[in-house]
Amino acid sequence: MRHSIMKLFMDYEKEEKWLNDMSAKGLQLVHYSFPRYTFEEGEPGEYTYRIQLLENIPSHLESQAYIRFLEEVGVEMVGSYIRWVYFRKKTADGPFELYSDRESRIRHYGQICLMIGAVGAINLGVGLMYVFGTELKVGWLNLFAAALAAVPVTFYGRRMLKLKRAQKIFE
Repeated sequence: MRHSIMKLFMDYEKEEKWLNDMSAKGLQLVHYSFPRYTFEEGEPGEYTYRIQLLENIPSHLESQAYIRFLEEVGVEMVGSYIRWVYFRKKTADGPFELYSDRESRIRHYGQICLMIGAVGAINLGVGLMYVFGTELKVGWLNLFAAALAAVPVTFYGRRMLKLKRAQKIFE
């Protein structure tokens, strides 16, 4: 039986935890289409889920090569949204981590900040242009979107700085 749940996350690690909690309850993610998660009933804890922001969209040649590599080691892509990709691996096949070291996690947080920061900057520019122009209502929506984008950029930026500090301690 299929179950569909609509949910929004601003923290991909909380989203990952939620997906793995759902798996522990026997609901396995089989498809993702923003903001809808589609689950099928299965064995509790059958899969471990990971989410990754790719450098390019999933149809890009480099992304396709990376996804094929993951498939060769038993990882399945179950969904994507823009550059975000949802992966799963059978829990019985062993641990499943996409970021094995501090440096790869720092790079990933940096990519997230860059992508969300660019969206925020565009909204800020458009918002200011409209607020000082004639379309006040539209401008305020863009300014709100820019302020909203600042939240995850600040959140992931702090995580990135914390990891960089820890990295310097161990150097």
